Amino acid sequence: MTGEGIAERDFRELCALIQAECGIVFTANKRTMVESRLQRRARALGLGSLADYCGYLRGRGGRERETPHLVDAVTTHKTDFYREPLHFECLARQVLPDLVASGAGTRRPLEAWSAACSTGEEPYTMAMAMYEFGRGADQPLRCRVTGSDISLPVLDTARMGVYREEAIAPLPKDFRRYLLRSRDRSRGLVRIAPEIRAMVGFRQVNLMDSGYGFAERLDLVFCRNVMIYFTRSTQAAVLGRISATLRAGGYLFLGHSESLCGLDLPLTQVSATVYRRTHA
Repeated sequence: MTGEGIAERDFRELCALIQAECGIVFTANKRTMVESRLQRRARALGLGSLADYCGYLRGRGGRERETPHLVDAVTTHKTDFYREPLHFECLARQVLPDLVASGAGTRRPLEAWSAACSTGEEPYTMAMAMYEFGRGADQPLRCRVTGSDISLPVLDTARMGVYREEAIAPLPKDFRRYLLRSRDRSRGLVRIAPEIRAMVGFRQVNLMDSGYGFAERLDLVFCRNVMIYFTRSTQAAVLGRISATLRAGGYLFLGHSESLCGLDLPLTQVSATVYRRTHA
């Protein structure tokens, strides 16, 4: 395959398709990155150039077949266990006590969502935090965590619950009790313990969809480091739909570089990039 780039018209067309499908905006300074990722995808299809790849997308049935792979190729799957530790400290110190006092986890299941969870480190960390909190309570908490992503391949990885040993480095010592090491230590793998895996389920969700398919209102949503890829109008629409999934008193965690400033949403800030739904 030749290393030629994308023609300007093709680049604009691809960016429009990506934005329409998953909300992500790519500007000219991301062009080299987009080209690099799509060259790998073109090679996988046996195509000789990015021009051929764009032609494939325009061909009969090409867009329908290829769009999921295109989106998977250009989306960023960066995540970590215990990412942004102050959020998990706030969860244990303030949010979980408040939710449990309202009956979540005791009189009814505590319902949580990790949106755009990639390979699953975030929802598993959330479940560990909830399980650990329950260890100090009168009875274990009943919690359900849904991890979602637009990419099916990363969800397959998340469901396995198996990670490289070096990936667990950010986890506090108390959380590491929820990891099982491979009998063959030379493999350098750990597996999420059964009691944590039982709390977490995964499914595909596109945040651009008009609804997210939750049967019950949610107590807690983590949607971190996602809004930075959207335009302000897309942020407003997505955050409006996410707010609608929360029950009154439920909490939303955003990334530390994200803000609700200027958006008309039923949310009140309670800590750094942590918000609470104020009314039903």
